[in-house]
Amino acid sequence: MYWCKIARTEKEFAEIAKLNYETFVEEIPQHEPDPNGIRVDPFHSENQYIIVLKDEELAGMIAIRDQRPFSLDKKLGPVEPYLPENALTGKLCEIRLLAVRKEHRNGRVFFMLTGALSDYAYKKGYSAAVISGTVREQKLYDQMGFTAFAPPVGTDDAQFIPMMLTRERYEQSVAARLKQKSHSFFPGPVQLTEEIRKALIEEPISHRSYDFSVSLRRVKDRLQEMSKAKYIHLLAGSGTLANEAMIAQISRLKGKGLILTNGAFGERLKAQADRWALRYNVLAYEWGNSFSYDQIAAELANEEYEWLLMAHGETSTGMLNRLRTVQELCERYQVKLCVDCVSSFGALPFSLSNVYLATAVSGKAVGTMSGIAIVFSNHIVGVSKSLPSYMDLGLYANDNIPFTYSSQLLKSFEQALNAYENDVRYTELQNRYNQLLEVERDNELAFLTAEGYPMIVTLQGNDHFPYMAEDAELSGFELHYKSAYLANRGWVQLSIIQPDFEKAWNKFRKWHLNYKKYVSKQLHELNK
Repeated sequence: MYWCKIARTEKEFAEIAKLNYETFVEEIPQHEPDPNGIRVDPFHSENQYIIVLKDEELAGMIAIRDQRPFSLDKKLGPVEPYLPENALTGKLCEIRLLAVRKEHRNGRVFFMLTGALSDYAYKKGYSAAVISGTVREQKLYDQMGFTAFAPPVGTDDAQFIPMMLTRERYEQSVAARLKQKSHSFFPGPVQLTEEIRKALIEEPISHRSYDFSVSLRRVKDRLQEMSKAKYIHLLAGSGTLANEAMIAQISRLKGKGLILTNGAFGERLKAQADRWALRYNVLAYEWGNSFSYDQIAAELANEEYEWLLMAHGETSTGMLNRLRTVQELCERYQVKLCVDCVSSFGALPFSLSNVYLATAVSGKAVGTMSGIAIVFSNHIVGVSKSLPSYMDLGLYANDNIPFTYSSQLLKSFEQALNAYENDVRYTELQNRYNQLLEVERDNELAFLTAEGYPMIVTLQGNDHFPYMAEDAELSGFELHYKSAYLANRGWVQLSIIQPDFEKAWNKFRKWHLNYKKYVSKQLHELNK
């Protein structure tokens, strides 16, 4: 298989030097011959190389450099006066050493390099890339999206055309049309199915209309059926808003609370509680470690608490905390349980019949656009004039519609919830999760926590593969690794909620096996 990565090892750089010689000395007589058969680029230390491999063999390469002067600057003077305004909105980079071995010149490698370059440059904030494109391959450069911006330079035997590539030009190119679709393993936003997409582009209707109220009732009925909670409050906003509204209700309670944390989202609840000046104690556990339920029981027994706040699905680690166990403890000690279920609701069935308050959102595992925040309760919530009106759940009680909702968002949410009829969506996610567990048992991947759930997994850090997620991205696999709480720990996550997961997973698994084999071999030879 063909795949991309960033070149980092001395062996890869040696192969690049050979291909550089084959292309720009032997094939295009741009430089003088050398009996060693290698050519190290004068800007080698400043270059970032993207390479395409056929299994383990170097098939093609491209070098990216943003240090001035560019080689084109030396031939033309500063390139900026030659470029259109839309190419000067950000930083420029220069592309050099675009080369593909003759046996791999089927167009695919060139297009893979251009697609990887476009993605890399876009994420680095480059507004345009400039290149000296050989006149021999002008048609190919056109297909890749490059356009000339100055007359040819060089000698008669090695003529080059100054060309540029912008994101806009690439997206209009043949290469972009032929580029394989990227596969997302993000926990959100969710790629939309055709049915949900249709619901989102329907003509909007008033949130005061009869049709809207009927749709709202169907959504609430489905949510009650799934959650077993008595009352449903829907707000226009994100899961963070749902948690904010829940904590606003907690602020009305007079007693002290206990907050449990073992990841980023438990800590976020704590930070929100601080904004509301709540009185509480904390039981904090290492990220990825289970709560000590004996310790929680002892804490509830030894001190008087009115409420307990926790995250159910801790997305930052891929851990599912034991909701039923905490429910039983709270019932035993007559403590009001409040739960962030934003990342767990819709991933697996569970009951919220014994909680005081809980939250969810229309996005995440449910599989549609985020934008509808959900707060569940098992008691009637009264109006409180001390709270901001938008977060006062009492205003939403009794099927009231106090503020504006998007009818398209509601319709798409209703469409997504239909997938839970006969537990179809639950079964789908569990089957996907089972595939991951099987791969873990075969030691292809290792998960951070054993107490996971069918929504997301966190891969254990591996010192041998520190750039795996970055290289996967160049080959079209978007893994979740850039959030600060993941980047700081070197963690990588795979979410299973995207609609094309099965196809994406099969391709990624093949890529990952190939990648591990290749990198392991590089490391073995390095350590000889």
